[in-house]
Amino acid sequence: MDVTSLRWLNNPFGDDKLHSACAIFGMMEITGKLLRGDKVFTAMDNMLERGNGLGAGFAVYGLYPELSDHYALHVMFTDGRGKLATEEFLRSSFAIKLSEPLPTRKTQGICGEPQLWQYFVTPSPNIPVTFNEEDFVVSAILRLNTEIPDTFVLSCGKNMGDFKGVGYPDQIARFYRLEEYSGYICKAHSRFPTNSHAWRGGAHPFCLLNWSVVHNGEISSYGANKAFLENLGYRCILFTDTEVMAYAIDLLMHRQNFSPELFAKVVAPPFWDEIDAMSEPDCTLHTSLRVTYGGLLMNGPFAVVIAHQEQMIALTDRIRLRPLTVATQGNTFYVASEEAAIRSVCSEPNAVWTPKGGIPVVAKLGSLPQSSHCSDNLSICVADYSRGDRNDAKG
Repeated sequence: MDVTSLRWLNNPFGDDKLHSACAIFGMMEITGKLLRGDKVFTAMDNMLERGNGLGAGFAVYGLYPELSDHYALHVMFTDGRGKLATEEFLRSSFAIKLSEPLPTRKTQGICGEPQLWQYFVTPSPNIPVTFNEEDFVVSAILRLNTEIPDTFVLSCGKNMGDFKGVGYPDQIARFYRLEEYSGYICKAHSRFPTNSHAWRGGAHPFCLLNWSVVHNGEISSYGANKAFLENLGYRCILFTDTEVMAYAIDLLMHRQNFSPELFAKVVAPPFWDEIDAMSEPDCTLHTSLRVTYGGLLMNGPFAVVIAHQEQMIALTDRIRLRPLTVATQGNTFYVASEEAAIRSVCSEPNAVWTPKGGIPVVAKLGSLPQSSHCSDNLSICVADYSRGDRNDAKG
């Protein structure tokens, strides 16, 4: 079946909103061994019908080992004036080790390309005493994105990069020459925008410092989440609800050092009747989190894959309204919107399971996640719907 037929079968009436769409895929080699992108491209091709060509992207960790002590800034300019102003700002705040065009190639289906540049920088020695190094970088990137017209920073972490734009995943991969890169964590996203503007900066992944996130779903609490974050100095200007998830990750897991499990208790917490039924000290902990971080509860259906240099996290909303499947094989962790995408690149996984709603599945360097659903006699696991998934829907 050709590509045109697949797109027609998925959306025969040409609807501009398919709320269940968007494709997510990620893989992590927990030994740190570098992986080529072939499997990622194959898995995304398997989920072609989940996107409509209005956004796709990839995040790769481990691709700049020779400059791993520098922040790698991938920057998009839509106007030459933005580049001049950005470089003036960078020279005032950073030492620039290397400045060069981000490698790209002409690709059919990609048009109106912005100017793309990469800078490898370290903060200047005169960081204000109110900042540590990482907070200084985050502050600088937020200023670039909000104060300098025609400039957008795609990513700013160490030994990682974000490559995204408007197009299908295969087009974005070819445009950025991603077959030339290797990484031990690779994530990908294919977008089907529903309630937000389709533009290059609004494509996924969303990256801030060393963290990145890809998202399928709709965060209906965006207004409350945005207000909470902007009271803390963040600026939500990217025309998509996923932005609040990226900033919540920065606030909680970067600045406040929350574990993935504690982060999940904030954005996808148990319901109040479940909290009331908990024994101490769990009841006190969950109540405190709901009271303190109530503005970061993410309502609506969502599935996200979050990555950092040391880990990859899969998480869905608390009643699991968006699909997400995880698997392990050898030293590799896989996560995808569909099991078929995983099996297209890993035909015989050791374990496959569906995460419970609101419960993160975490792979770390040196450590694969274990499914609580696994039987000692089964290598393939399935979701346990007996309580955790069915009863969560009670409201």
